[in-house]
Amino acid sequence: MTGVQTCALPISAVVFCAGLACFLLLRDFRSRDERFYRHIPTGVILHVKDGSMTLPIGRDFEHMDKDWVPSDLIIKTVCRILIPFIQIYALYVVAHGDFSPGGGFQGGVIFGSSLILLAISYNLKVLVRRIKEKVFGIFAALGVLIYVGIAALCMVMGGNFLDYAALAPLVWDPHHVRALGMLGVEIGVGIAVTAVMVIIYVNIVSIGRHDEGL
Repeated sequence: MTGVQTCALPISAVVFCAGLACFLLLRDFRSRDERFYRHIPTGVILHVKDGSMTLPIGRDFEHMDKDWVPSDLIIKTVCRILIPFIQIYALYVVAHGDFSPGGGFQGGVIFGSSLILLAISYNLKVLVRRIKEKVFGIFAALGVLIYVGIAALCMVMGGNFLDYAALAPLVWDPHHVRALGMLGVEIGVGIAVTAVMVIIYVNIVSIGRHDEGL
């Protein structure tokens, strides 16, 4: 299993670098002055060209993209119900990656897909507003650091790269040190993959502007 974990490190590094490259190549920090709103009771689309003018988002108005078709209430409701269960299953896959099929990469993909589903069922602004861009960047780097940190700690304790047995003096249950070490690695991979998936999606669908897209 150590060999499998060691092979996963380059994969995680490649995923992180892919997300970083996508951000650097596509991110556009130029602000757009025009905004589109939909009047919910009547369905009227308002095009506001004055960037300083904003409408209250809530019961009467909602953000929309210029090419966006208003989402259906049934789709929103079904996705709102499904997303928590998808995320719970993703955590299950991450937690059981050392004993059964699954792991941090698979669990991270599932969790990231649940966030993308939120953007698809509502709109991109909802996702970006609830989870800021900086948060995704921090979590992408944090996931890689957790992975590398555990591997480096094994070497500091006198073992080899990802030699979990070397961590026995640091845990409360030395008999399960291998499982605990692998769980930490899977969590790090899951966090990184989740964040990078969302970063790539948001930048591609919005052409780096993070304002409107699928």
